[in-house]
Amino acid sequence: MVELYDGALNVSSILSRWYEDEAHSNYGAYIPFIGTVRDEDGIDGLSFDIYEPILFNWFDEWQKKAEKSGAFLKMAHSRGDVLLHQSSYIAAVFSPKRKVALSMINDFVEDFKASAPIWKYDLKDGKRVYADERSTALKGSGLLGVK
Repeated sequence: MVELYDGALNVSSILSRWYEDEAHSNYGAYIPFIGTVRDEDGIDGLSFDIYEPILFNWFDEWQKKAEKSGAFLKMAHSRGDVLLHQSSYIAAVFSPKRKVALSMINDFVEDFKASAPIWKYDLKDGKRVYADERSTALKGSGLLGVK
């Protein structure tokens, strides 16, 4: 399940709802990851563009991997502007076994950073500037990977 939101994520609301949604699913582990915007390089925040068709396909492939281990994934991400110390990304793994969940959340977040079609911009001095030095080109993205 992928949820996209305009602006910053309401972390407590999302995590609470996800927990309640899966409370009776007999998962022994619920491992969330919360990404927040750090104060660095004089930015006021970050802004995000998302190419949704590729994101949903990428996530579906991960969900298939998770299902093979008896696990289930959820993810939320922001579109548009997110200010300092606000959350732009939440991922969670639900699994019968903690080792599966712990390993999968790490692999999922690392692959997300490398493969998800989300473009990051710095918000600085009222401008939106592509964060070239902190971005990763997508494999096989063709024109979508051109800066």
